[in-house]
Amino acid sequence: MAIVSSHSPDESDPPSRPRGAGPVVPASTLSQEPLGAAEPGSPPLADPPPSLSLVKGGEVQATEVASPEDSLRPQRLQDYIGQSGLKEVLTIAIQAAKSRQEPLDHLLLYGPPGLGKTTMALILAQEMGVTCKITTAPALERPRDIAGLLVNLKPGDVLFIDEIHRLPRVTEEILYPAMEDARLDITIGKGQSARTRSIPLCAFTLVGATTRVGALTSPLRDRFGLIQRLRFYEIEELTQIVLRTADVLKTPIELAGAEEIARRSRGTPRIANRLLRRVRDYMEVKAAGPISAAIAAEALELFNVDPCGLDWTDRRLLSVMIENFNGGPVGLETMAASTGEDPQTIEAVYEPYLMQLGYLQRTPRGRVVTSAARRHLGYTEGTPATGDPMTLI
Repeated sequence: MAIVSSHSPDESDPPSRPRGAGPVVPASTLSQEPLGAAEPGSPPLADPPPSLSLVKGGEVQATEVASPEDSLRPQRLQDYIGQSGLKEVLTIAIQAAKSRQEPLDHLLLYGPPGLGKTTMALILAQEMGVTCKITTAPALERPRDIAGLLVNLKPGDVLFIDEIHRLPRVTEEILYPAMEDARLDITIGKGQSARTRSIPLCAFTLVGATTRVGALTSPLRDRFGLIQRLRFYEIEELTQIVLRTADVLKTPIELAGAEEIARRSRGTPRIANRLLRRVRDYMEVKAAGPISAAIAAEALELFNVDPCGLDWTDRRLLSVMIENFNGGPVGLETMAASTGEDPQTIEAVYEPYLMQLGYLQRTPRGRVVTSAARRHLGYTEGTPATGDPMTLI
């Protein structure tokens, strides 16, 4: 896809520039140098770690500064807990790329939110010894946004685009030659005087993350050399993550307390870390000593998180279906009207986890509560609906 560039000089432009100096790239589209770069004339610094630039619309908005809360992300692949199959595949790819002294192949990571897609992209950059630039697809609205990012990439750099399925069509087409041939095609001028020019780019690695891999277009999806799915975590893996996070946060915790938090985390590390922070707050105010299983359970009950990870809304959806509709089948609109929730919120936020647990089923006639959900909520099998005419016979 061509990029139309229209730039008129103003008083802030330099008065002159050498001939043959190459194309002028607007300063607003270039990201700043990583922190830790040596000033001219100063002694060289010790090898700084690869920097992390938070990019929006092709411009650097901030540079992340390490702090105790930010250090929850593991820095190396060997410290990454869980996803053993994915780690093995990436370990082979990294070693092969290093042996050939080439950038890593383009990688697409997909799966539910909170499983570590961004963390994996940062680890890949760390393992390859390069910089990782982070942006989101909605921020790349105009062609010059993605052009500024691509021109500024150094050899082997990792460009991470979150929610890549939301890329605008124009921006997506610019990525095609950049991914395949490390080339940026631009159009200079307008009308009959327009001419096309190709700018060579440094070879880079594009890491895309998405929660809806089916929403990607086939031309973009087929240009990724590696397509990997992140799965939900087991309780044992989440327990190790909770223990590691507690150690980073300097929070004393027992193994049983970590298991209790992990059991209620819906198989997601992001939720596990969030619940640990809430239990830490409760322990500092209401209790003393390390986080035990009893303290964790008491704190999470206060926050309406039951042993299966269901919150108040999850339990209300199931109980309304059981008490008012004898467990279903119930239509989505009827459920929304009965609970006061938005239909889209029920379908996208609450139903997936209930179906994963086997507590809810979707049938052609509507949603049906399973026997496992009745037992979990304490209902007897075949509890009649309130006001059911059959109960009067």
